[in-house]
Amino acid sequence: MVVVEDVAAEFSARVVRAFRERVGEIFSIALSGGDTARECYERLARESSEAIDWLSVNVYWGDERCVPGDDPDSNQLLGRKALLERVGAANAVYPMNCQEGPDAYQLRLSSIERLDVVHLGMGPDGHTASLFPGSAALEADPGQLVVMSEDLTGRNRLARMTLSLSGIARSRQVIFTVAGESKRDAMAALLAGDDIPAARVSADKVTWIVDHEALGR
Repeated sequence: MVVVEDVAAEFSARVVRAFRERVGEIFSIALSGGDTARECYERLARESSEAIDWLSVNVYWGDERCVPGDDPDSNQLLGRKALLERVGAANAVYPMNCQEGPDAYQLRLSSIERLDVVHLGMGPDGHTASLFPGSAALEADPGQLVVMSEDLTGRNRLARMTLSLSGIARSRQVIFTVAGESKRDAMAALLAGDDIPAARVSADKVTWIVDHEALGR
């Protein structure tokens, strides 16, 4: 766990490093959603113009709300506005589409060896991507890389498509970014070893970037 003053700056630096150390010619990254993700992508866009060749980057998403791509709640829209439109163009962009269903996105992911980076956040309830506490999506079969999901509590009202735990685990690196006092209880649960969805995430490398407000004193 890395505790920093500026989560977005640390995220940007680590994505740049991952790009430089990439295994193949094409670098693949799965984007997230939320206010912290927006700040991270805006910073990455500003700091990567010379460090990253975006024509060597394929962009995916880790989860998506079942809304049109131009809806304000869309993670696709956030990623395009905060990052992709600012860097100009990527090699390929693969948004999730609930109407196509999870099998289509699973087929796309299965066509590549692994994702280089999956960017994740954590909600106040400990959810990550769209894997909510008590959701059947948490118990998806190992072969299911992409699943539909919903928040049974109703706090997050929209149906979702999301990478499963197995889908996330196929990445070379997961980078969590967690900022703000609203995440403090979830961070305390994580550090206490509670069984929250974010605690179940695995990959070759899992990095937590957390600010002092989220961690508490």
